[in-house]
Amino acid sequence: MYEAVHAHPDGAATAARFAATAARMGYDGVVIRARETAPDYPAVGEASGIDVVDAVEIVASDPERASGAVGGLRPDHTLLCVRGGTDRLNRFAVEQECIDVLTRPMAGDGDVNHVLANCAAENGVRIEFDFGPVLRTTGGERVRALRDLRKLRELVADADAPFVVSANPASHLELRAPRELVAVGEAVGFDAETVRAGLREWGELAARNRHRQSDSFVEPGVERGRYDG
Repeated sequence: MYEAVHAHPDGAATAARFAATAARMGYDGVVIRARETAPDYPAVGEASGIDVVDAVEIVASDPERASGAVGGLRPDHTLLCVRGGTDRLNRFAVEQECIDVLTRPMAGDGDVNHVLANCAAENGVRIEFDFGPVLRTTGGERVRALRDLRKLRELVADADAPFVVSANPASHLELRAPRELVAVGEAVGFDAETVRAGLREWGELAARNRHRQSDSFVEPGVERGRYDG
């Protein structure tokens, strides 16, 4: 299972600190959502003993700015995410096959409906279940976060849309072990295996994209190889 984290300077902890903490918690890997940082991913992975995935999370005010960033950053990163939070950004993200994950779709003024969930399913864009607000807020804000997660869970299930799970930690102190995230998920109505599947999906996405970036890949179902005839 993998967690997707915000490393310094986007977050408060370095990639190395995140990886070391995640390894102790039993994770198989961490996805470093970078905007302003580019750590030595192989070195961090070797030191921690877990997989370290380079990713970028695009944060833009509107789809036009997000589109320009997607075009420029897609070739340089294993995973590409777009942060939602408005209806226009959410729609933009789920309509793009080249985007791996729509993050924080219910943040701010964002919302998801059946149309967007079906679009995500059609284009293979993973929708993030962000457990962070449930873990780190109280009162009415936490109640709203729980309500949004329940709604999103039902929409994703109805559309059979792909998804990932994360606590969105910006510090190693905000990391939670997989079993803790399972407990949060169960409070929202997820079964334990669904939460685990959402945590594994980060790693499966990384493996798929690394393969697609390899010299042997031509297109889905077509590989380069030596002719032995």
